[in-house]
Amino acid sequence: MKRRNLQLLYAGGIALNTVALIAAATTGSTLYAATFGLVIVYLGVRYWMVSKD
Repeated sequence: MKRRNLQLLYAGGIALNTVALIAAATTGSTLYAATFGLVIVYLGVRYWMVSKD
């Protein structure tokens, strides 16, 4: 895949996981919220790795 496509894919994943994190946090599911937070961090690192090239 091209770098631009990967950046869009990771940005979309971060956005969707942010929505899921907010939904989990508002319902009181802290374990799910923490999991979504870890996924956001992972996708953020991957986005950074793709964009620094």
